[in-house]
Parts: sequence; structure tokens; C-alpha cells
Amino acid sequence: MFPVIFIAPILQLILLGYAATLDIKNLSLAVCDLDRTTLSRELIQGFTGSRYFSTVYAVNVPSEIDPLIDKNKVNLALVIPYDFARSIRIGESRAVQVLVDGSDANTANISLSYAQRIINRFTQAHLQNNLPVEIATITPIDARQRVWYNAEIRSANFMVPGVVCLVLMVITIALAAMAIVKEKEIGTLEQLIVTPIRPYQLIIGKLAPFTIIGYIIVTIVVALAHYWFRVPFEGSLLLLYFLTFGYLLSTLGLALFVSTVSRTQQQAMFTAVFFVVLPFMYLSGFVFPIENMPRIIQYVTYLIPLRYFIEIVRGIFLKGNTFTILLPRFLIMLTFGIVIMSFSILRFRKKLE
Repeated sequence: MFPVIFIAPILQLILLGYAATLDIKNLSLAVCDLDRTTLSRELIQGFTGSRYFSTVYAVNVPSEIDPLIDKNKVNLALVIPYDFARSIRIGESRAVQVLVDGSDANTANISLSYAQRIINRFTQAHLQNNLPVEIATITPIDARQRVWYNAEIRSANFMVPGVVCLVLMVITIALAAMAIVKEKEIGTLEQLIVTPIRPYQLIIGKLAPFTIIGYIIVTIVVALAHYWFRVPFEGSLLLLYFLTFGYLLSTLGLALFVSTVSRTQQQAMFTAVFFVVLPFMYLSGFVFPIENMPRIIQYVTYLIPLRYFIEIVRGIFLKGNTFTILLPRFLIMLTFGIVIMSFSILRFRKKLE
């Protein structure tokens, strides 16, 4: 219990200190400049020169924005139309399109406010410096905002799919680890060791029920999310079931590892909660945006399977993402699951021997 008592609080404080922030910064921006003039570049500079946007993708046509948003590469896109500069100079109103990924409601709201603020600043500066006094009351830029995948920017559409992932992680890691450790406490694990059962058969027997329970939980929670909370489900349920296997491989591997370092159920529960569940929740993007975290913490998040599964579930729920789009995340999650499961099995077999 020494690590749980003394190390866990320090770890939680460090993670919360860096990760627990709702400030939005370091957003990704896609720019489609169809005008390609000095004025259009000046407007773009207002976005890229601010502290809110750190990554910029330049595209040639608006249709190239769609896959960037689908793959979660950009939070916001700006489309500047033809004749933008000419319309500004003669005092005509000209629409500039702002596209936002609404699957993250909090980020979408704040991104829209940032975009509107930058456009208003550009408009005021240009009116004061370039337009005659008699037409200075005209607003030359009409910002047409479009929110994709969550038009109403409902928080439930963002949070509920993440809860699916979180509940599945808590159930599989905590309960599986405690169930295996319980066998040690009551002495039945030693009895199983002297039987003809092979170690891999024992491991499968312990983890298979929680795999089934995991799929039952996914079914129940997805049904509640869609029919009770009215979260749209645009993708394939079979695809969700298939991709869930990679996540379960990761969580059950972690549960097996926790069981090898714990001697009692209480120790297993505290170890699972303080060293796995809470750090994963803080650093996965479930609540706190990853792009707001320090760079070194962002690198750590690449090792967290919950991050990829949340992106998969939200993508299937809100965007209707296909297997091709989600395949890179699944492969990363599957690789992590194979590595941690293999390592945990080796430790578990060593404990049995």
C-alpha cells in the first residue's frame, strides 16, 4: 500500500495540474484561400498569428476540408471566397465561411468565439484604415458559421460517447483485477496450479467472462445513449463491436498486470483506480482537451488506449466514420493491447510457477 498512499497523490496532483484545464488553445486550422490576395492573407494572418491556433493546413478547394475534419486533424476551417478583396475595397458585404467540428461541444463554442473575434478585429482595422467615412458603417465581412456533426452543440453528444469508453474501462480493469486477486486471497489459485490446467487455459478462463461482460456493457450503454439521451448514432454498430476488441485487449491486459503486482483486493482496487483509471481519464481527452496540455504531456497521451477508443466511439456516433478512417487508431490500440497483454501473461505465468 506504500505506493498507493504516498506516490498516487503526488501523481494525481501533477496530472491535474497540467491536464485539468478547460482553456482552449493550440487549435488546428484548415485554410482554403480562393482569393489569394494581400487582404485574404492578412485575414489568415489574424488566425495564424494568434495564440489560439498552432497547426495550419492549407487546402486548394473546400472539398479537401471534409477528410481533415473526419480524421480529427482540424478543429476549425476557414474558407475565403473569390473576389474577397475587391468586395472589401468597394464596401460590399462578402461572406467568409467558418466550419467547426461540433463533436466536441466545448471546443466548438470557444473556437467559434475566437474566429468571430479575429474577423471582427480585421473588419474594424480595415474600416478605420481604408474605407471612406461615408461607408464606414458597412460591415464588409459576413461570417457564415457552420457546425458539423453536432449542429446544436449539445454537450451530451460529446460527453455520453466518452462515458461509454470510461465505463467499459472501469468495469474491465477494476473488476477483472480484483477477481483474479481474490483467487489468491481465498487460496483457490494455488489449488488450480496443481491441476492439469495449463497456464494459458487458466488465463483465458479468467479473462473471457469479462470480455463477454464488456460487450454486454457496450450494448447497454450505447442503447441508453441513443434512445435515452438522444445522441445520434450515425455509424455501424458491428464496426463498433469489432473495434472494441482492441480496446478490451488493452484493458484486460492492464487488469492482468495489476493482479500480478497486488496481493489483496483492496490493493488491486486502489492500484487500478489511482494508477490506471484516473490518469487515463485525465489524459485521454475525455474531459480536458489534449491540445491544451504541455507538449511532453501530449506525448504521454499517445500511450493511452482510451484516447484512441474515445476518438473511435465519437467518430462512429457523431460522424459515421468508416473502418478506413478509424483503422490507424485501431492498429495503435491493438498494438498496445498485444504488448501489455503479452507482458502481463509472462508475469502471471511466472507468478504461477
